[in-house]
Amino acid sequence: MNLQDLQQPAVSSKVFLQRDYSSGTICKFQTKFPSELESKLDKQQFEETIQTLNNLYAEAEKVGGKSYLEGCLACLTAYTIFLCMETQYEKVLKKIARYIKDQNEKIYAPRGLLLTDPIERGLRVVEITIFEDRSIGSGR
Repeated sequence: MNLQDLQQPAVSSKVFLQRDYSSGTICKFQTKFPSELESKLDKQQFEETIQTLNNLYAEAEKVGGKSYLEGCLACLTAYTIFLCMETQYEKVLKKIARYIKDQNEKIYAPRGLLLTDPIERGLRVVEITIFEDRSIGSGR
């Protein structure tokens, strides 16, 4: 075993949660608990994470007065307003990135898991990486 093995945990497998199109094309992910996570993560915690992600994506795609105003301002300024202003959608995507980082630090990483931001996978899947458990032989 070399130094790099100690710093980089080996990937055991990956779990992919597909988009749920039962409610149309809104960004929503399946909440079915994958059997691969049974020994590593509580089902309730998993469902809470995915449901929160689904709620945040629903918030991002919500059409209201604010998004209407953004659209009008964009047309009036030939879309140059977006050079100096963040859209509501971009703000929520940043909120989602912070939430995923927080979940990884508090819940997933200590259990040998890594939740990948769906935006990195084109909003097609939620990817959960399962790392090999090396705690027995490494003396940690």
